[in-house]
Amino acid sequence: MVDVYIDGASAGDPGPSGAGIFINYKNGQVENYAIPLTIMSNHEAEYEALIYALDLCLEKGMTIVSFRTDSKLIDDAIEKRFVKNKKFQPYLEKAIEKIDQFDLFFIKWVPSNQNKNADRLARQAIRKKK
Repeated sequence: MVDVYIDGASAGDPGPSGAGIFINYKNGQVENYAIPLTIMSNHEAEYEALIYALDLCLEKGMTIVSFRTDSKLIDDAIEKRFVKNKKFQPYLEKAIEKIDQFDLFFIKWVPSNQNKNADRLARQAIRKKK
């Protein structure tokens, strides 16, 4: 099982945004992705990071993954398969459609200090855009 750390960041709310994805294969191999996004809110950037990471894992043929996020919004939405803010409903539906393709999918909230690599990549992605 691989650990996939995700984070979204925005320079403003809304503002130029980026997604950071850090994949740890736990065999010494890691992959880093800094994906520039359009102007959006931080919460939207978090969802975009999740969806990009799910796509990456599916493209690589991964069947068992463990995601880590420092976003309680994302963690709660995926665990409950529900969002209060209907603005995020399309993101949740897209994510669940992808999640259901894995044999095993876990998501866990972690404090920001345990998600530094993904945060760094998300901020790097914003700088790429400028």
